[in-house]
Amino acid sequence: MDVRDRVRGCLLGGAIGDALGAPIEFQSLREIRKHWGNDGISEYVTDWRGKTGLITDDTQMTLFTVEGLIRAETVDGAVESVRQAYQRWLDTQDHPAPPPPDRPHRTGRLREEGWLYSRRAPGNACLSGLHRHFPGPAPLGEPGPVNPDSKGCGTVMRSAPFGLALRDPRAAFELSAACAQITHGHPTGSLAAGAFAAIVALLVAGKPLTRAVQDGLDLLVTYPRHEETAGALRAAAELARSGEHTPEAVESLGGAWVAEEALAIGVYCALVEPSVERAMLLSVNHSGDSDSTGSVCGNLLGAAHGAAVFPAEWSRPLEGRETIERLADELSAAYG
Repeated sequence: MDVRDRVRGCLLGGAIGDALGAPIEFQSLREIRKHWGNDGISEYVTDWRGKTGLITDDTQMTLFTVEGLIRAETVDGAVESVRQAYQRWLDTQDHPAPPPPDRPHRTGRLREEGWLYSRRAPGNACLSGLHRHFPGPAPLGEPGPVNPDSKGCGTVMRSAPFGLALRDPRAAFELSAACAQITHGHPTGSLAAGAFAAIVALLVAGKPLTRAVQDGLDLLVTYPRHEETAGALRAAAELARSGEHTPEAVESLGGAWVAEEALAIGVYCALVEPSVERAMLLSVNHSGDSDSTGSVCGNLLGAAHGAAVFPAEWSRPLEGRETIERLADELSAAYG
């Protein structure tokens, strides 16, 4: 399998998981089972407008991360390029249609795509962080300058592209963690994002998922203040080894509203269930942040297996699929 297919698979899989989980994000497991039976949802849920396969801010921000990486002239300049890309994403949340750009960095092809101008329950820290001055990231393990107490899952759900662009796991880890600080300053938010990017980079290099998770964990523990994220990843791996794959097992890892729990649940579901389709459904049918855990699980499975692993009935109607595939190919071309 070539790298281009893994990149496409990662971005498409993340968007599919996002779209599967979005309609049930704020429902408890009891409510999910009441409406869709004991197994929960098994396909896209049609919303009140009759639409299916709609993505959320998770995929929106992931796509702008990709664009920021593509436009970065150097790795050293990538943090600022990604920050500028997030400012363009902010326009899609603050306006009903593309506004006239007020600064040079507020121009870009992705910003002009009207379908992105839709609020899909964006995270408060993502929104508030982008309205604040960002002087640059703090050293890893120290509180960042923006929202220093926030470790919401908004850092993890947008960070797969760093592992697609930078094939060296440590480089992917550190750039992802630095860019997490643009909106979330708690060290766990940064380190969970970094660990996720490193695992993705290892998958793109052809490592099996179990080995990629362990290697990502080994890298994580070399940074200060890693304990929360390392503990969550270890719990996910141990639970997967037990073979238990139920929504109740998922919920034992947390609600996924914070970064380390979203990462742990996505990793656990990808590890424990050999069927890609069942792994994706397991990752969303729980009481927590279903779209983010679905996105993380889909990113991992797509990077491991490529785009063709996902059922056509999920890929074909996916909102923004053409844009996702275009950006995936542009990212592959930009980073070789």
